[in-house]
Amino acid sequence: MRLNGERWRAPYACDPAASRGRLHPEEPSPTRSPFQRDRDRIIHSSAFRRLKHKTQVFVHHEGDHYRTRLTHTLEVSQIARALARSLGLDEDLAEALALSHDLGHTPFGHTGEDALDECMAAFGGFDHNAQALRVVTRLERRYAAYDGLNLSWETLEGLVKHNGPLLDADGQPAGRYAEKGVPLAILEYNTAHGLCLATHTSAEAQAAALADDIAYDAHDIDDGLRAGLFSMEDLAAVPFMKALLAEVDARYPGLEDTRRIHELVRRVITRFVEDAIAESARRLEKLSPADADAVRQAGTPTVGFSEPIAAADATIKTFLFAHMYRHPEVVAVRRDADAILRDLFRRFCAEPDAMPDEWRRGLTGADEARRARRVADYIAGMTDRYAVLEHRRLFDVTPELR
Repeated sequence: MRLNGERWRAPYACDPAASRGRLHPEEPSPTRSPFQRDRDRIIHSSAFRRLKHKTQVFVHHEGDHYRTRLTHTLEVSQIARALARSLGLDEDLAEALALSHDLGHTPFGHTGEDALDECMAAFGGFDHNAQALRVVTRLERRYAAYDGLNLSWETLEGLVKHNGPLLDADGQPAGRYAEKGVPLAILEYNTAHGLCLATHTSAEAQAAALADDIAYDAHDIDDGLRAGLFSMEDLAAVPFMKALLAEVDARYPGLEDTRRIHELVRRVITRFVEDAIAESARRLEKLSPADADAVRQAGTPTVGFSEPIAAADATIKTFLFAHMYRHPEVVAVRRDADAILRDLFRRFCAEPDAMPDEWRRGLTGADEARRARRVADYIAGMTDRYAVLEHRRLFDVTPELR
């Protein structure tokens, strides 16, 4: 029986009625599909709310109109749903994956992740993808019957594997984990609730991952231009962007800068989304997958950009890395943010009693590795401003992050 508002799905879409279930079995909802319930649980989680005050590129002090992890997540969700709708995928699963993809990020963006990864080097490192899994399977404590959110297998699989398989055919770490190995948190959960780490994931998860790329490019261009980190003239050095700027200027000559930026960013999103839909439809037609598992077993992504747009995406990322992420003003703030998190990690490891009771509980007699992981969990869950406040509480001098 179809739930109210349920849309048509292609044969290769994930079917909520055929979900592989949850680690802790639950009675089905009479009004919501499993993937709709996952989405709702994510939205109501504490970790999701904290995204409001976590940095995307700029720290929260630098203005109310720059992206945070929350606004980025909502933009990714919108794009993921657009891709899913056009390709006949399950929109609710794509949305749940988009909404959960950044739950494991630390305060201060990638700076915080790099700092915690180095602090945790002797204890398995820190990985935001593995941390997101810890958040939704262990660290959220909202239900009487279990820790975590007890999300469906399809959502957890997509959360862990949205960037591709974690293991190769021989069971060896692959992709981004080839050098350091798959994080222990993922391996441990996989033992209890196998996520098929050697295959690709669903088309819905691939759509959410591509939506993340699209949103990153578009809003970092927007934020970087409005912050004055680079100019339209600088951006015109990227051929793809130069062509879009020419379109805007030809149609709206003499347009004020603010509107010119918005027109440019809209075109970036539109071109990327339209290309992704066309290219993914072409790949799916060629593969002709009978079901969602055929997408997983395809051996290559089925949702993606055409070669010209993939090249444009890479060129934009190269430009942003040089002109935005490595801009002297951004680097200066990153340096101070890095120092804050390292200070906090050292202090809490040396003095667990400096953490709130719920975080230090049970650490008496714990070994160094367990204590360090608890500290990393606590710090990773902080917002930017809470990390600054904790540093001010514990140290005489705290960087201003400006």
